[in-house]
Amino acid sequence: MDLAATVAALVAEARRANERRILVLAGDRDRGLDATQDVLEVLDDLTATVVTTREGRGDRVRPDDAARLLGVTREAVVVDAHEGFTANVLGRVVGAVDGGGLLVLVTPPLDDWPARRTDTDERLAVPPFTVEDVTGHFRRRLVETLREHPGVAVVDVDHWTLERDGLTDPPPARSRTPTAVPDAAAFPPAAYEACLTADQVDAVAALERLRERGVAVVVEADRGRGKSAAAGLAAGSLAAEGRDVLVTAPAYRNAEAVFDHAADLLSTLGESSHDEEAHVLSLGEGRVRYLDPAAAVDSPEEPDAVIVDEAAALPVDRLATFVEGSDPPATAFVTTVHGYEGTGRGFEVRFRDRLAADGCEAVDVRLDDPVRYAAGDPVEVWAFRALLLDARPAVDPLLAGTTPADATYRTLSPDALLDDEHLLREAFGLLVLAHYRTEPDDLARLLDAPNLLARALTVDGHVAAVALLAREGGLRESLRTEMYEGARVRGNMLPDVLTSQLRDLRAGVPVGYRVLRIATHHAVRSRGFGSRLLEGCHDEFDDEVDWFGVGYGATPRLVRFWRRNGYRTVHCSTTRNAASGEYSAVMLRPTSRAGRDLRERHGRRFRRRMRDACSDALRDLDPDVARAVLGATATGHSPRLTDHEWRVVAAAADGPGLYDAAPGAFRELALAHLTAPDADLSAREERLLVRKSLQGHTWERVAADLDYVSTRECMRSLGDAYRPLLDRYGGEIADEERRRYETTE
Repeated sequence: MDLAATVAALVAEARRANERRILVLAGDRDRGLDATQDVLEVLDDLTATVVTTREGRGDRVRPDDAARLLGVTREAVVVDAHEGFTANVLGRVVGAVDGGGLLVLVTPPLDDWPARRTDTDERLAVPPFTVEDVTGHFRRRLVETLREHPGVAVVDVDHWTLERDGLTDPPPARSRTPTAVPDAAAFPPAAYEACLTADQVDAVAALERLRERGVAVVVEADRGRGKSAAAGLAAGSLAAEGRDVLVTAPAYRNAEAVFDHAADLLSTLGESSHDEEAHVLSLGEGRVRYLDPAAAVDSPEEPDAVIVDEAAALPVDRLATFVEGSDPPATAFVTTVHGYEGTGRGFEVRFRDRLAADGCEAVDVRLDDPVRYAAGDPVEVWAFRALLLDARPAVDPLLAGTTPADATYRTLSPDALLDDEHLLREAFGLLVLAHYRTEPDDLARLLDAPNLLARALTVDGHVAAVALLAREGGLRESLRTEMYEGARVRGNMLPDVLTSQLRDLRAGVPVGYRVLRIATHHAVRSRGFGSRLLEGCHDEFDDEVDWFGVGYGATPRLVRFWRRNGYRTVHCSTTRNAASGEYSAVMLRPTSRAGRDLRERHGRRFRRRMRDACSDALRDLDPDVARAVLGATATGHSPRLTDHEWRVVAAAADGPGLYDAAPGAFRELALAHLTAPDADLSAREERLLVRKSLQGHTWERVAADLDYVSTRECMRSLGDAYRPLLDRYGGEIADEERRRYETTE
């Protein structure tokens, strides 16, 4: 076999069609890597990057650093799949190959690869499971796609034979039509002249609406369509007008393409400056600056426009903060529809609902024409299938109008999913739709991880709801001791939190299932499918484990859902998730004596901890979230006040007493009510208890936050709120004090 001739033919065809091709070098690792040197010599005029754990010459990137290839292009990328290879690595690098280029995969023998144990399998073998418990289903499916899809050449380097030549005989690439500046364009002509496709021109024209406050522009595209370039050209155009443009994304690397195109345009338009360390571009009075999502939301400087790149990788609640208020800045939400960076389908459904509910004017634009390679590129088609980047749930009409009574509870075993591509795509598509950070690795975990189980509700064979359960706990004593002393134990999130953070050496003994994900089809949301699915899981496993648990970004709606299904709060994180901006709640539902002991132990500690945490690390916790997580504890908090403190509270509620004379007493009573809220208080009064009594904000801050007309009214309202609490908890001492202030007719 002549490898050089095979490579030359592949690349010649790819260049002629402006498409990409894949070359698989299967067999011994050393032979495969040696063969890549021959390949790269044939491609000596191409820019190439090798992703491998091996040291060597040329541009080499370790698999753990493969994210460096997001947003960049190479004419050839070599991926060593023998070590450090994951689905995420493949998802990160495949989009970096330019039209006319080559993706080279150096793999074990394809027949053997699924059954081989790898370092990736070791990461999936979370305690108490071992690497022998990990399956190779993901690799089996990957091998099948490599052997079936057009544009994939396979070379057996052990026997030096060509299994597939990868040639497809495509028509020549069509030449691009030059772009034109739209009539009456507000942005500089240079911005439009930099566009490569008519789609990009349309996107830049739509982004001119960012000159108007309160407008939301939604830009969607698959990877490689130039959406970030369009956003960068718009950002540079706005800055050239003297505007302040704030760019945010999950990480700066996600927004780097925006800055590169903005910088190029600004340098064309005038004498610009670029502070690379601070991520700020300037031209005259205008600027383009980057902040991470949390800092962008809290920034004291009000921008003229906001650009959120890779918006689908952020949760809807975080995105909504950019368009809230009476006069929000114009905001562009730029997102990948199918790709490693985010789950655009979920963004499309969930965020558009939110924009409509908020009454925000939305301008939509979509880019379909690839910029870096021809439409229908076989490598893109292969990647979509291999990593399920385009997986979608069942179409709405198939499930519309159904109820939980119509559904069947069923097991989604890896074998069943592999044997039914339609079922796999619907189940994974629903998980993608429901969660903002689903990655290709999640597909590998679904198919291979021994600690994961998938369950679903189906209606006429279509997936209406799906849940992922992760088995945790049941850890040996030595491992629990290591965890207690600070070691991280993979795949045991709840025991880890309860052991290492909350100092419970026994927390890893009971066995439980953590609900890792639960997703309900959009067409049947809020109809009880999620609760029905949880009920099925509980019925199936209650006799096998000690607890069910969950950890998630807390919102009042989600806390209510989990509480309705029997879960109770045992922890609230003291730091916000960097991407979602939310504090996390941990909740448990016991199924055995050991589970009940675990929940009661941590429920008591949680209530005591919240008494002080709310005035410290959780001072900015949303009062409705605080009300929800405290109200979802298993039992109430019994207030402990001295006789003097009872008199102070009673005097403040019914007489001339002052809150500041005993704030701890008010905090005790507030905590007692919020953990068992059966006194007759309004939601506003409960927010007042949180803001003033638990979080200790100033009267001025509380009055402003809760829309009281004055601090005096706020003070009176707090006294009014404590009267029902005195009725419920106050004893003889409090009653005696209150009688002093009774008026007689």
